[in-house]
Parts: sequence; structure tokens; C-alpha cells
Amino acid sequence: MRAILVDDESLPLTYLKKMLENEMEGVEVVGAYLDPLEACEAVTSLQPDVVFLDIHMPEMNGLEIGERIQENFSDVEIVFITGYDRYAVDAFDLYAIDYVMKPIRLERLKKTVERLNERLLHRKMMRLEIEQERQHISCFNTLKVELPDGTFEVMKWRTAKAQELFAYMLHYRGSFIHRDSLLELLWPDFDVSRREKLLYTTVFHIRQSLEMYGLEGISIKRDDLNDGYTFDIGSVSIDTEEWERDLKQLEPLEYDNMQIYERLVRTYTGDYFGAYDYLWAERERERLRRLWLNHAHRLSTYYIQNEMMPASFKVNQRIQQCFPVNEESHITS
Repeated sequence: MRAILVDDESLPLTYLKKMLENEMEGVEVVGAYLDPLEACEAVTSLQPDVVFLDIHMPEMNGLEIGERIQENFSDVEIVFITGYDRYAVDAFDLYAIDYVMKPIRLERLKKTVERLNERLLHRKMMRLEIEQERQHISCFNTLKVELPDGTFEVMKWRTAKAQELFAYMLHYRGSFIHRDSLLELLWPDFDVSRREKLLYTTVFHIRQSLEMYGLEGISIKRDDLNDGYTFDIGSVSIDTEEWERDLKQLEPLEYDNMQIYERLVRTYTGDYFGAYDYLWAERERERLRRLWLNHAHRLSTYYIQNEMMPASFKVNQRIQQCFPVNEESHITS
């Protein structure tokens, strides 16, 4: 385990370094810094597994440094060191795998290292699974993630805001997302400082959930220069995106390929984020809905023209299940 230490006081910095190197098996201290900005720059070149970070420093608050490191290097764990009780809960909730109170006790530090080893081992196992299986996310009706056995599980989130923020960023993946648009969307009635803290906290919760599902290839990167975020899904596939691609690649409908047409009717298992009342998703929801309805009606018409009435009836039953008010499907059934 590679560790970087940050504290603006040399004595506790030296003390922590000795404890980790002399008392903790498998811990390598690759850097110890009095200057937090220098430590932030070193993360890029040293690529540590963990940063032990003092919270109370005069030039820059440790919470801010932790947030910056997590945004740019989501794999790096943060352990906060603090002598102030009032920081402990916020530190643990926002960014850290753990926090340790000063003066540091050996037994308490051992528990932190044990927790770190467990997290790193879990992450290693998840990476192996990721290498073996390409990952999929479903946006039809509810947000779901594909499990190793091929089944889908509805994704669980710490808060409803975390779920919506993830869905919104997924919707605008590959595009720049301005921070103000997120603040106004999710917390329009809060003051600016409160909204900003909620945003940072929610982004962190999303990163935790992505790690839990082994979706670490998805990245949320903050752009300080333009004051916003970019969301990259890496190699993760999205079912609505694949469904539309397959739809556009269809050859003209005939007997030999009607099973492919049938599959695309079945694959549409509900509207885009249909289980959630997200007004910002309505345009895309309606666009995909119309694509599916046109596709299903085309298949039904083909069956009628070829006197395959049971097959036509089955397609129209499906349309009625999804959209009971669709008059055309009632007429043809």
C-alpha cells in the first residue's frame, strides 16, 4: 500500500510516518509533505493508494484538498487526521474511508490500515471482474446495472438527489455540465454555500455507489476553469443507446429478419427513466417512445399484410400494455 502524508506541522508528520513504516506491515510512505499544494501535485506522479491528510491547515482546508484529490483521482483513498471533533463527521461523510483523531493511537491506526487493505482488495477483485465482463446500464423504466450472472439489478442510491444527479449526468454524458445548472436543478431553494456543499457530497456518494457496483470505469471530472463537470462512461454500454443503434441498422422488414424486429419490440421494457418524474428527461423519453411505437406498428402492419393475425395481435397487446391510450393498437387488435 503506497501512502502520502500531509500535515502542516513537522512533528506529527514525522510521528505518523514512523508509525506507518515501523508498525504497519505492507505500508510504504512514498511522500510526506508540509505543503498541501505540493502534495496535490505529487499525487499525479506518485500514484498513491491512500493520502493521510490533516484537516486543519492554515493555507488550505483539508476537506477542500480531499475533495480535489477525489475528483481527479477517484481511486485514491482519503484518511483524515484531525484534532477537532467538529470536523470528524463531515470528513467521514464527504470524502474519507476513515478519520483518525489526534493524538494518534497505534491500535486505532491499525484498524484504519485494516479497513484500507479490505477496500483495496475489494477494488482489485472488482477490476478483475470488469476486465472479464463488459458492463451494461439499463435506462428503460428504472436505472439498472447488469450483474455477472447476466441479470439486472435496480441501482440503489444513498439519496434521491444522488440518483437524479447520476441520471442527469448519464443523460448528458460526454458533454460539459455547468455547475450552476446542477445547483438550480437539484437545490433551487437553498443558499449558494449550502447548495455547493450538497453538490460535492452528492458527487462523492455517486462515486461510492459506482465503486460498489464495480463501475469504476465511469468518471466524474470537475473542470475548475469552466466551473463544471464532465461525465465519461468509458466502455460501459447503455441499453437505450444500443437499442436505437440496432433500430437504425435494420434492413427492410421481411420474413428472414422479422425475429430481429420482434426482439427490438421486446427490448423496450419501459420509457426512458419512466419510473422517475424527471422533467428534464421528457424530450428524450418522448423521442424514444415514438421510435418504438413506429417500429411496433410497422411490424404489426407487416403481419396483417401477410395474414399473420395472431402475431399482429401479440404485438398490439404489447403496445397496449405500454401505452393503453394508443388508439391505433386497439383498432388493429
